[in-house]
Amino acid sequence: MGFVDEIGITVQAGRGGNGCVSYRREKFVPRGGPDGGDGGNGGDVLMRVNPNLSTLFEIGRRRKYRAGDGKHGAGGKKTGRSGASIHIGVPAGTLIRDRDTGKLLGDLTEPDQEIIVARGGAGGKGNARFATATHQTPDRAEAGQPGESHSLHLELKLLADVGLVGLPNAGKSTLLSRISAARPKISGYPFTTLTPNLGFVRLPGYRSIVAADIPGLIEGAHAGKGLGDRFLRHIARTRILIFLIEADAEDPDKVLGVLRNELAQFDASLLRKSGFVVLTKTDILTQEQIQKLPDSLGGIDCIPISSLTGYGLDRLVARLSDETRRSRDG
Repeated sequence: MGFVDEIGITVQAGRGGNGCVSYRREKFVPRGGPDGGDGGNGGDVLMRVNPNLSTLFEIGRRRKYRAGDGKHGAGGKKTGRSGASIHIGVPAGTLIRDRDTGKLLGDLTEPDQEIIVARGGAGGKGNARFATATHQTPDRAEAGQPGESHSLHLELKLLADVGLVGLPNAGKSTLLSRISAARPKISGYPFTTLTPNLGFVRLPGYRSIVAADIPGLIEGAHAGKGLGDRFLRHIARTRILIFLIEADAEDPDKVLGVLRNELAQFDASLLRKSGFVVLTKTDILTQEQIQKLPDSLGGIDCIPISSLTGYGLDRLVARLSDETRRSRDG
């Protein structure tokens, strides 16, 4: 199953059933009183968060969703059965827009949260509804109303507490695999990560957070270079950003500038998030070189780590615990 974070589908609610023209059959009473029943309502189309889903892949395999039509009314004032509604499961973080107008119809973020995206048509009234004192044998009934039909655009923005941001091969996937149970593909060449990965990170005090590793950014990612422009949306909801920079980079401060600029070009509000710098792959440096690392970033606070040896990971997790607690309380 592939990772899909954007699809278009069509939804069609059910049509209401027609009302019935019918009369009671009574001996010696021609055209006894009207007893035509109403038509049943058409089924709705709803979208509901399914916490077991993390991609729009399954939904996109079927491009049209249609609810059931209402049944027609019958004699004896019998109302037709309502059409069956359908529920489309979507992952948390799904935005639903009308594809023609661009209007946002829903932003589903909580488990089991749901909205109606197409309402079924009302069933028509049977002739029993039209009887009056002066017109006791009406011979008309209403037709059922058509259900709503919409073309929808679904966009997924992953829900995570922490977003890992860095150049290709900066060690994001390796770090995620060390501090969580996630097992992303890891290799020594750029763009190993082709889709976002999520991992649950256990924190002190029996708490946990979700961290997201997105494909590496390169200069110009916001304009379509590399893979970053497609996946930058997935850090839009994160509370904290971790900027991962290789400890042996020729100019770590320049790398940080590139990363921050790409975020600003995509969405300036991303830079207002809480964040800090993590310097990776320190196992290739001496302890003396590690101690000088903050100087390469103008003295800003940073955490040196090695996902290979485990150096600095406890400090990193403790920092994440403090940052997420502050962001949630604030």
